[in-house]
Amino acid sequence: MWEATPSSIETLKIFVPLLNEGTDVVRPTLGRVIGPSAVEVLPTSDYDPDAEEWQFPPGTKVQCVRETRQGGTLLVARQRIE
Repeated sequence: MWEATPSSIETLKIFVPLLNEGTDVVRPTLGRVIGPSAVEVLPTSDYDPDAEEWQFPPGTKVQCVRETRQGGTLLVARQRIE
């Protein structure tokens, strides 16, 4: 688990899983920190919901987890929160 507070970080790089891609794919974007372990998903500059189906579309509040992929650690959105 990771911890961030609005006072320590305003936005950070997160990854959102894509749906209906036929394989496990995540899209990099920014998240606005809204509380400890809570992030609001922000759109990329070229976000197109008709081209990609994000599991958590922009505006969704999520909890992220650190995952190791191809030798690096990513912060991946995994759970919607209220």
